[in-house]
Amino acid sequence: MMRAQGARLTSLAAFSAVFLASVAAPAQTTLGIGYALSPTSHYGIGAEAFAAAVEEGTDGRYVIEQFPNSALGGEREMIEGAQIGSVDVLITSTGPVGNFVPETLITDIPFLFRDYDHARAVLDGPIGQEILDEFPPHGLVALAWAENGFRNLTNSVHPVSAPADLSGLKLRTMQNDVHILAFETLGALPTPMAWPEVYTALQQGTVDGQENPIPVIVAASLAEVQPYLSLTRHVYSPSLFIMSKTVWDGLSEADQQAFVEAARAGATAMRDEVSRVEQSGVETLRGAGMEVIEEVDLAAFQEALASAYAQYAERFGEEPIARIRDYSP
Repeated sequence: MMRAQGARLTSLAAFSAVFLASVAAPAQTTLGIGYALSPTSHYGIGAEAFAAAVEEGTDGRYVIEQFPNSALGGEREMIEGAQIGSVDVLITSTGPVGNFVPETLITDIPFLFRDYDHARAVLDGPIGQEILDEFPPHGLVALAWAENGFRNLTNSVHPVSAPADLSGLKLRTMQNDVHILAFETLGALPTPMAWPEVYTALQQGTVDGQENPIPVIVAASLAEVQPYLSLTRHVYSPSLFIMSKTVWDGLSEADQQAFVEAARAGATAMRDEVSRVEQSGVETLRGAGMEVIEEVDLAAFQEALASAYAQYAERFGEEPIARIRDYSP
């Protein structure tokens, strides 16, 4: 009798311990973050910083699982997934975002930003916030502006140092009509293509070249298939931490703020890595065999884009463009 009662007490104590532990431990939710590049890229570094900050900011109630290398699809597919709630969070270049939130396209105008300090000040200030505020009606929440860097041109045909050198070159671009207009105006043949297809297309000669910031060119090992790099710095390329509005709406106000702060931490980590690779990346690519064309006639490129600028002014308005171009914090 005593043995049976002792067994019952032991079982009750064990049950109570398990019950109390389950009550004390907060429920944990895992969310995924997708991005197009490798875990060692600036995207991966940003995602890692974001994940650590989310876990800390929510006391471990939310953890982030990473899906690098386009595991959740190309950038456009991930944005579509976020709209319908099948993708929780993503880091994306702004290139395809304009197809969903047209207000972002103004940032893609060539030679709009003077340098990194200017671009970061614009996006971290009231202009950048006004654009972020346009996302929720489209089923998306933009948590923070991050960075790819200034875009440069690579190709497999010949060195490019002036607009005439682009004539007839078949260049992969993002599905972004601001970019496409610029390259058409310069005489190239822009060919929109999803990022996961680009390396093979360059390798097989389906396209002659592409354009991307130095950190992306390094991370994607494009020196293996592109012998010429021209430092055109023709467009500053931001990136964004974007969250599905479906997921966002399920967060408490405190957790929403924690996710915003985490995205800002991820963006800072990305910018730091972009700055680092900008310093070393050109030499890395030169060492990998690329011919680097540093003497580029940027004034000639801007002059050749005059008709495109007229169309940009008609589309976005001269005042909003001037507000960005002349911005000083």
